[in-house]
Amino acid sequence: MLQAGSYHTLTVNRISDHGLYLADGEGDEVLLPNRYVSLGDKVGDTKEVFVYHDSKDRLTATTERPYATVGQAAFLEVVDKNLHGAFLAWGITAKDIFIPNSNQTFRMEPGKRYVVFVYRDNVSGRVVATARLNGFVSNEVIAVRPKQRVRLLVARRIPAGYRVVVDDRNWGVLYDSQLFRTIRIGDTLEGYVSRITEDGRIDVSLQRQGFDRVKDAAEQLAEIIDAQGGALPLNDRSAPEEIAALTGMSKKAFKRALGLLMSRGEAETENGIIKKKG
Repeated sequence: MLQAGSYHTLTVNRISDHGLYLADGEGDEVLLPNRYVSLGDKVGDTKEVFVYHDSKDRLTATTERPYATVGQAAFLEVVDKNLHGAFLAWGITAKDIFIPNSNQTFRMEPGKRYVVFVYRDNVSGRVVATARLNGFVSNEVIAVRPKQRVRLLVARRIPAGYRVVVDDRNWGVLYDSQLFRTIRIGDTLEGYVSRITEDGRIDVSLQRQGFDRVKDAAEQLAEIIDAQGGALPLNDRSAPEEIAALTGMSKKAFKRALGLLMSRGEAETENGIIKKKG
């Protein structure tokens, strides 16, 4: 079944002056306009396309990739507004995504970006956005597990750090004490689940835990040394601020990473400088 807001792999069913008509397994068709068509396209070819409603409420296909599909959170910019709501840049040339006034926590302004959730309206089938994330993101059902790699969207500042959307499903907390680089609202990050509490709180980190974390840090430190021409003006006695500025690591993580590189014979320290070996 063709649905707006999702990717579909469809077959070229026929060719018209307006573009390609693509069909799903049930024979339902959608137009892929000429601007997305190449001379080599022919009947029987398969294409992965994104389907949306155009300005005349017709299902239309595109090969462009939107910033977010149905069921995803994203940080989108307001490009226009009217009496009924605002329009957000969606990454599709011919289509912005609408966010009704009722879905805004406060009136959105053109030129500003906001964290929103993209969903399909049950009545109209149209794709819209909402800034009221709690209707779609919750911890009633935990969809992740400890140590799992996850996608994080930084949603808002809280006293202890940042509240983040975890894999578009759950709320998580990223603590200031775990951060050694600047992050901002709207950043999309790769992180790891460090703990799930009995009351359903998900704590996340930007680094893996245990020895896996040390190995990751060692690889990162080796890349930084390479980028600096094979030498880095740091050692295990360097100030935490210097280490964080040059590597984005805590002093503890840095020392463990350096220790691993040295034990492997991949680095050495000389006159207060880390040098690559080999």
